[in-house]
Amino acid sequence: MFLAHLDVLFIPASSGALWVCVVLNPHCKSEEKSGWLKQLKKWGDTDVCPLEDGNYGSELPNITNALPQSNHAQDSLSRPRRTVFSRSVEACDLHWQDSHLQRIISSDHYMSPSYQREGESLLFNPQGLPLWLDHVPTACARVDALRSHGYSREALRLAVAIINTLRLQQQRQMDIYKHQKKELLQRGVTSTTNLEGWVGHPLDPIGCLFITLTETCRVDDDNTMDTGDGEPRPPVYHHVSVWGSSDGGESYLTLALEVALMGMGQQRIMPEGLYAQDKVCRNEEQIIAKMQELELDDLLVQTLRKQAIHLLEAGPFSGLGEVIHRESVPMHTFAKYLFSALLPHDADLAYKLALRAMRLPVLESSAGSGDVGHPHHGISIVPSRYPRWFTLGHLESQQCELASTMLTAAKGDMLRLRTVLEAIQKNIHSSSLIFKLAQDAFKIATPAESPPDITLLNVSLELGLQVMRMTLSTLNWRRREMVRWLVTCATEVGLRALVSILQSWYTLFTPTEATSIVAATVMSHNTILRLSLDYPQREELASCARTLALQCAMKDPQNCALSALTLCEKDHIAFETAYQIVIDAASTGMTYSQLFTIARYMEHRGYPLRSFKLASLAMTHLNLAYNQDTHPAINDVLWACALSHSLGKNELAAIIPLVVKSVHCATVLSDILRRCTMTAPGLAGIPGRRNSGKLMSTDKAPLRQLLDATISAYINTTHSRLTHISPRHYGEFIEFLSKARETFLLAQDGHIQFAQFIDNLKQIYKGKKKLMMLVRERFG
Repeated sequence: MFLAHLDVLFIPASSGALWVCVVLNPHCKSEEKSGWLKQLKKWGDTDVCPLEDGNYGSELPNITNALPQSNHAQDSLSRPRRTVFSRSVEACDLHWQDSHLQRIISSDHYMSPSYQREGESLLFNPQGLPLWLDHVPTACARVDALRSHGYSREALRLAVAIINTLRLQQQRQMDIYKHQKKELLQRGVTSTTNLEGWVGHPLDPIGCLFITLTETCRVDDDNTMDTGDGEPRPPVYHHVSVWGSSDGGESYLTLALEVALMGMGQQRIMPEGLYAQDKVCRNEEQIIAKMQELELDDLLVQTLRKQAIHLLEAGPFSGLGEVIHRESVPMHTFAKYLFSALLPHDADLAYKLALRAMRLPVLESSAGSGDVGHPHHGISIVPSRYPRWFTLGHLESQQCELASTMLTAAKGDMLRLRTVLEAIQKNIHSSSLIFKLAQDAFKIATPAESPPDITLLNVSLELGLQVMRMTLSTLNWRRREMVRWLVTCATEVGLRALVSILQSWYTLFTPTEATSIVAATVMSHNTILRLSLDYPQREELASCARTLALQCAMKDPQNCALSALTLCEKDHIAFETAYQIVIDAASTGMTYSQLFTIARYMEHRGYPLRSFKLASLAMTHLNLAYNQDTHPAINDVLWACALSHSLGKNELAAIIPLVVKSVHCATVLSDILRRCTMTAPGLAGIPGRRNSGKLMSTDKAPLRQLLDATISAYINTTHSRLTHISPRHYGEFIEFLSKARETFLLAQDGHIQFAQFIDNLKQIYKGKKKLMMLVRERFG
């Protein structure tokens, strides 16, 4: 056989299902099957053969037995290795000789006999239609094999028998749940009996049944396949009646929709591993895409409603039951399809389904004990924001999409909007996604060419407020954008919304956000114009903003004081209060740079004496070392000294001791000294104030103290620089001494002091011969 000569170079994961189909050929010879089995085992034993679920160490049930095995407690490392060929190897043991199976696929008229022998009651439903009691994915694999090998009519008959079996199973599950409902709801936890989910299964049982059933209903029209722009048109279907159906209106199309709904609504545990989880999501989307190709007429809507009600009432057997397992696969994507399909026909049922599906229990803060029904989850599960769900981000985004769909549909209906809002607030745990919902709702509520929808606007604002509360104490890189957006939304809602967020700012914003973004935006001219406020309304808003500003300044004076002063400018009492808050906080809670900034603001506002006071306080926090001649505070120090000089001799006399104490950089001190000696103090001071107009002497206070400090700084800096000076800095050092001489000469005996200083240098550093030679050449 040709298979014996093939090497495994590339094995796609989908090849497993393909080989199951191959070995299930109803008319293959035994020697062919033996050859396939040998080759499949050989491929499966190679190291490069992919695992079935893409996750090493995870076990799935045997294809011929869906019941839990006795060794489920084994460590994951000792579980059997299941490759993509494991199912096809197992399928080699399956045969087609069962007489009941042969009768099912051979005739449309096979019914239960009038007299049933022992055991035959398990082979037919109460209506007398045949059942096929096989493991569902295996039974569907038989259907796929029949269809693929050209036995489409036989495949269709077996598919109907499988669906009749699923229906009976669903009814029995409903009966079981009715007896357990009270106890289950009291406990609030459940287990799941589905060890394998049909959606995302390697054999794709639901997709197989759906395609088999819809193919026979497809209208063969070449014109339907091409739109002319390269995009294929969706297929067109018509109803084909099912023979022997108890319901005369039943067709293969309604059966296809019904089985898709059954499979999608099945409660199942999220599988392990990224590949398996991703496959669940992709298979779900594929099935929904197929369902969306069906044009819903009365028959299909009737099927949809009936199955939707079943899913809501089926308890733990349904992913839409009242109580679900903590790690149950979410129903968001499926519910979005159900909601859109049902909304035009039964809005109450559509909302009930969608609201039920909003749950994401794996992200809840706690999980009940004893709710584990999956063999691999027998250990305690520690609740976590990031469980072992690799597709969690995708699932949360689907949850958000479902919520957005409901919000859009509920526009204008306050009762429904409130219900959807509560579901969002309860079930969505991502602040970023809630913010997205708030933005979406805002866009829908404010169309460009029509009046805003105030009901949806209020929901948008509520969601925005929740985002503010969620992110207030946690880091979020979009926080600033969120705050700005909330103010925009509140402005659109109206005055009362703005007043509300200003009054409750401490639950929503940090003090810095409240003053620099919220209050500043609310008090802007654009906001006043947008709201068309009259004078009393403007005053109410301004009063709230000023109250907020003062509260923030008290809470965080470092970051809010300047904003508070700006917001309180037009109210004398509030402005005085804000200024006093700054003065009180200056000694302990504020830095020199913050105080200098506020001092400059005060000068700009026309309060030079207050500016001087703040500048003096800032100087007490500053320490400028001898070698910090490029320190960022130098300009502030020069400005403070210039301000003091402009106010008069007394203010200059008050600031100089602070400068001497805080500044030890010789070049900065000499710059201040030079500026103070160029003009008389007070010439640019307060209007009407008497100024002497006389230049101040450097031999008298207060400049004498500054001169002495400058000379001392030059001497200390010189010794510091000479300690580790290198020859390449000699020229720079000589220039430094030249500047020092200019300062020395400002004193009456300055030339004598400088000469003594140079002589000392020559004596102390005589070992630096080249440098001392340069000093002699320049200074004698």
